[in-house]
Amino acid sequence: MLNTTDKIIKHKTGLLNLAEELGNVSKACQVMSYSRDTFYRYKSAVDEGGVEALLERARRKPNMANRVDEVTESAVIKNATDFPAYGQARTSNELRKAGIFVSPSGVRSIWLRHDLANFKKRLKALEAKVAEDGIILTEAQVQVFEKKKLDDVACGEIETAHPGYLGSQDTFYVGTIKGVGRIYQQSYIDTYCKVAHAKLYTTETPITAADLLNDQVLPFYEEQDLPLLCILTDRGTEYCGRPDKHDYQLFLAINDIDHTKTKVKHPQTNGICERFHKTILQESYQVTFRKNLYESIEQLQADLDQWLIHYNTERTTHQGKMCCGRTPFETMIKGKEVWKEKFVNQI
Repeated sequence: MLNTTDKIIKHKTGLLNLAEELGNVSKACQVMSYSRDTFYRYKSAVDEGGVEALLERARRKPNMANRVDEVTESAVIKNATDFPAYGQARTSNELRKAGIFVSPSGVRSIWLRHDLANFKKRLKALEAKVAEDGIILTEAQVQVFEKKKLDDVACGEIETAHPGYLGSQDTFYVGTIKGVGRIYQQSYIDTYCKVAHAKLYTTETPITAADLLNDQVLPFYEEQDLPLLCILTDRGTEYCGRPDKHDYQLFLAINDIDHTKTKVKHPQTNGICERFHKTILQESYQVTFRKNLYESIEQLQADLDQWLIHYNTERTTHQGKMCCGRTPFETMIKGKEVWKEKFVNQI
């Protein structure tokens, strides 16, 4: 007689015991509504492995026919932590360049399996990975750079004819570095080709706004033999003031650059710069601050310069009206031809 208190196999041993008492397998199976085949499977299992053999075995997870291979899955997971700001389409495109072919929907299915389906989850995965490697960020640093800024800013259409026709400039608050203080970024982006320049400062003043133009923007246009005709800014104090006493206004006047301002209470008028700030926040700052601890503004500027090289000359996912998948620098070269044909030849 088989005895057990385990509810999982109690009914199975009951069938075997009833058949032994009745001396009739068919009758026992009829009473307990089992087939004879089931009875003999249970009996064979007990004969070979005892009562424990009747325990339910966990089913092995099936290997789906269309499941991606382990190499592809590992590459998608690694890309999710290396570049958490990339969406599924861009991840698919970037992996394709490396010879790994997986569709955007395939990328998303892998993300779902590994709890990486959205930007915040991928940031957490990156943070955990960096912590495992021995680099631990302070709670204050994590909180500062997890704030999403300017999430759904409209990018309005701006009339622009060629590179240098209209530039967009704005100030972006990066955060606070211990021992350094508050960090501000002066940003400039060409509204035609999307070539961007950026420099970090510890103050938000007209001098810093003019310094970006003097140090990076004007030398770049001179090197490319292009004019800078007009700049669009908001109405912040670093950009607006009395023309005869305001450093930024004086700098524009000296260099014969027109100044236009956004509509009052409509920051989306400068949407190109706002969208650039969202991109640099997600693809640069929120990633790099989880990998490095910065002690000076020069260290952060060096990494920013490297990212800007990638943005202007390597990043091929610009889908703007003029870029159409080309890099900003490639778009600028094409725009120079337009400028020479339409404007220089007419002079």
